[in-house]
This record gives sequence, structure tokens and C-alpha cells, in this order.
Amino acid sequence: MVAPVCGICGVVQERPDDVTRAVALQLATQRHRGPDAEGWFDSERAAVAQNRLSIIDLQTGDPPMTNEDGSVGAVLNGEIYNFRAIREELTRSGHALSSQGDTEVLAHLAESKDAAAVARDLDGMFAFAVWDRRRERLIMGRDRMGKKPLYYWYGNGTLVFASEIKGVLAHPAVRRSLNPRAISAYLTFGYVPTPETFFEGILSLPPAHVLTHVPGSEPVIERYWKLAVPGVDAGAYSLDIGMDEAAAEVRRLLEAAIRRRLISDVPLGAFLSGGIDSSAIVALMAGVMGEPVKTFTIGFDDRDGFDERPFARAVAERFGTEHHEEVAHPSAVDLVERLVHHHDQPFGDSSAVPTFLLNEVAKRHVTVALSGDGGDELFAGYERFAAGVAVGRVLQAPPELRAAGRRLIDLLPGPALHGRVGRAQRFAAKVEEGMPDAYLEWISYVPEEWRGRLLSDPDGWARDGYRERWQRTATAKTLDRLLALNIDTYLVDDLLVKMDRTSMAHSLEVRSPFLDTELVEFAARLPPALKARGLSLKRVLKRAVADLLPAEILDRPKRGFGVPLDRWFREDLESYTATMLGSGARVREHLRGDSLDALLSEHRSSRSAHGHALWTLLTLEVFLRKQAW
Repeated sequence: MVAPVCGICGVVQERPDDVTRAVALQLATQRHRGPDAEGWFDSERAAVAQNRLSIIDLQTGDPPMTNEDGSVGAVLNGEIYNFRAIREELTRSGHALSSQGDTEVLAHLAESKDAAAVARDLDGMFAFAVWDRRRERLIMGRDRMGKKPLYYWYGNGTLVFASEIKGVLAHPAVRRSLNPRAISAYLTFGYVPTPETFFEGILSLPPAHVLTHVPGSEPVIERYWKLAVPGVDAGAYSLDIGMDEAAAEVRRLLEAAIRRRLISDVPLGAFLSGGIDSSAIVALMAGVMGEPVKTFTIGFDDRDGFDERPFARAVAERFGTEHHEEVAHPSAVDLVERLVHHHDQPFGDSSAVPTFLLNEVAKRHVTVALSGDGGDELFAGYERFAAGVAVGRVLQAPPELRAAGRRLIDLLPGPALHGRVGRAQRFAAKVEEGMPDAYLEWISYVPEEWRGRLLSDPDGWARDGYRERWQRTATAKTLDRLLALNIDTYLVDDLLVKMDRTSMAHSLEVRSPFLDTELVEFAARLPPALKARGLSLKRVLKRAVADLLPAEILDRPKRGFGVPLDRWFREDLESYTATMLGSGARVREHLRGDSLDALLSEHRSSRSAHGHALWTLLTLEVFLRKQAW
């Protein structure tokens, strides 16, 4: 039995007052995260509250959960997989627990432990908050990888927190104002890097961190776990292990992670793209479940090579799943306003559209779904990793050979490299500047040249922060550095945010076996060559499931959950884009209008492909209109 997926929120303030009125407003904004029940635990100066989506312990798990004497109350978003072991230990120590779920163990642990010690005891995906009435102490924590969100605001002696920004904004003390540093960062990354957000003063608690707050004092934030990088962190080193042994251990750990995530009292299924990550999850689920796995796929009209339905069908047929699929059309971009509402911020990753639809399809049949998120991050599944590793060797080549290579890349047609030619060309143009600048050009949603043209006064704080993260791992091997950087940035602020918001929009719980702590820590210590060699990516994962998946799945190149934006913005959505980003657009109050017109013109005429940049600007425009900024 594990916890419900939910939304949590609350407030701690210096002066005694009616805290429950504000908390009720917070709960109302997050009801989509937990429509089955809600409740709060309060005292004169604080309250912690929760919306509940019931997954397990359907009878006795409604919030709030307290210790025996009712002096400590806990709320939880997510799951604690090892709560049974914690429960047994608490019982042996004399604690009396009244429920069958996992939230209650938090209240008992917090009686004698500080925030970091509580969080270290937990294995799972979680964001929690515990209020101790006697000590007047709030502790909050977020899981190691950042699967579950937690935002907060502190001012004038009041701390407000919630699972979503809208829950923080619902409190009357919180002022709604634009973070002046946000837009510049967003144009590069498609998000504002943690801990900052688009809202001034509203921060995201970083993954693997806890916060402790006592009324009358400043909040104290502490890190309780760090993924060790070989060659950087004390005691961290690459394992002396061969491919076969490594693959066998990856298989064992992945299967164990899946088994932990199959516990549910409600219908359960899996997302299936036909890529190696989701296919491996489905294959291993089929081997341990006593009934056909329910699988779900979203595809596209296949004019651009984005449709993965044939591959997903092949896997579904091989393992006898109960398969469901739908097609995303250009009209799906109408979802942009709903996506901005659920993200609370603009979001540059256009794959949020099919991900939203995928969660919608799955929710019609199940309440819990397993996903393949994290496989690329652990085992080097992106071409940009291979490109990043190659930079050092490229710079050792003669200048004339490097120039010839760039000319060849510039001649590649748009559809080559599965639609990633533009990124590869920008990367090649920056190779002379080395890492991480060349890599930054690959991942940028708006190319640096256009960011400089669009912004009157470009602020480089986020890019500087990215470079600083890169320098922290200077003593590690290049691939290990890239994977660590990707986990700290793209995984946290893009992939996991996208999946949390689009699943919670439909009250669906999504579990990610690849992000199991034990598997993550093992993968981090594998020698880089077992993960990637040249353009051969995910080598050890492919070996681990080679007996399960057909060659057409194992050998197919990485596609990604992409959207045919370039074509959509030239054809079906041309007039919509022109209207949204035209002369009356709010985004023109923050960006240079002449440069925006030039960007639109270049894309419309097919002189350049700016689909990703246009999506990034479109969601920014919708957000600015929503906020009246």
C-alpha cells in the first residue's frame, strides 16, 4: 500500500490569525490534483493541507494524518515505496499507527527527527510538509530527483507553500509580479531554472532539499542527498565491470523498480512510444503482471517522421497488451491555454501537447501509468551527448578539416537527423567555443543569435549558471559531466515538470521506474563506454533487454516525443500564429517587435525553420495575456 498522489499546500505566519480561510482558497486551486478528498491540520499560526487522489488505502488514508496525540500533522504528494519497513520500525519503537497508508509515517518520524533525517529515510517520489504544534515547526521536503514539485514564498513573516504556483498565488499575502530575469532565461531553456520562476519571490524548492521554518525566523534550506559523480565527489568512482555483468544488474534493478511501482488498488497501465525505454517497461511489466498490460500511444499524421504508432503497435502485439492509441492534429495547439494554466508558467517544450493528450487517453482507462522517463538521462540516449563528447576530439583536428565538416553539416536537408538538423548546425557553428557553449546552442529553444536580437538588453544569468554547473564537474569524464548536467537541469525543469502537470491535469498518477534511486546511483557509476561509444547510445540498456525486444526496436534511432511544429506553423497554424504574435501581442512589450517580425517572416518563407522558437514565444504570449503583463 502506498500513498495517494495529491496536491499539498499551507501557510506559517508570525501572528496568530485565521489561517484556514487562506488554505481553503489554496485547496480550491489544486483540486484537479486530488479530487477524492481534502483536509487540513492547523493551529493558531499554521496549517498544512492536502487534496487527495486515492490510489491505495482507499478507506483510511484521507488527510490530514497525525501522530498518536494529534500534535504532529503531515501531508504528502506522491508515494513512499519503503513505508512498510519504516512502519515496522516505528511499531517496534512503540508508535501506534492507525492507517494503512504511508503519509502517517511522516508524522511519527518528525516527532524525533529533523527535516533532512526524515527525507533521507524515504524512498519514493514525494513532496511533504509536516507541522509540529508543540514545537511550532514546519518541515518540508522534496524527493531526490524532483519528480514531485514544491513551491514557496516568504515575506513579512509569512511562509506560503503549495504543489503548484497557483496554490501559492491563491494566498492573499502573495503579490503577483513578473520576475524581470525570467524571459531572458526562458528563451534559452524553455523554462526558468530552479529555484527561480516567472513570478518574483515565488521559488521552487530544489530536488533533494528540505526546508525548515519556525515562526519569527527565516526559512532554512538544506540539501540531504546528491548524486555522486565519479571523479568529482569523494568516494565516487566508476565501477570495474564488464558489459554483461552491468547489463544483468541493470535488468535486475529495473525489474525491481517496476515491481515496486505496480502496487495499486486502482487500474494501472503504461505509456508506450515504441522507443526502447517505454518498450522495456512494458516488456518487464508483461512478465510480472497476471493480466494484459494496458498501453497508450499518441501519434501524428506521418508526413514528417514524428509518428511512432507502428513501432508501439509492434511492441503491443509482441506482449499481448490491451492497446489504445490516438492521433494529435494541429488543432491540438488549442490546448496551449490549458497547458499554460496547468504549468502556471510558459513552457517551451512543445511535446507537452502530445503528453497532455496521452495522459487524457490513459485516464479513460487507468488511474496509474508507468512511463519511460529517465532512461535517456541515465544511459545517454540523446544524440547531443555524443556531439558533446566529440567536441574535444573535433578541436584537435586541423582547422581546415573542422571548417569542411561545418560546411557539410550546413548542407544537410531539414528532415535529416530526425528533424534536428537546425540544432546540429548551430552546435557545429559554436564548436570552436568549446563546451558547454556548443552544447548550449544545441539545447536552446531560441538560438542565441535570435535571443540577442529579440531582447533589448539580454541577461545572461541563466546561461552563466549553466556554465558554472559544468565547471563544477571539471575533473570528471565528459559523458559523466553531460549526464550530471542534464539530470540537474533538463530532467528537473523540463521532463518532470511536463509529466507532473499534464498527468495531474487529468488526476492521473505517473510512475517512473528508471528514476528509482538505486538504479540511478548504479547507472551513475557505470563506465561511460558502457553507456555510449560514438553514435552507439544506451549500449548497456539495450544489452539488458536484448532478449525481450525485437531488433527493429533495439536498433531504431532516437526519435523523441516531438511535434511537427515547422509544418504546422507554416500551414494549419499560420494565421493563428500571425494573430497571436502580431502587432497587438503583449510579448512585444518585452521583446523587439522588428526582430519578432523578421523571425515570423523567415519561418513563413521557409528561409529558416523556427518552429521551436515560435512555440516558445506563443506560450509566452498566452502566459502574458493571462497575467495581463
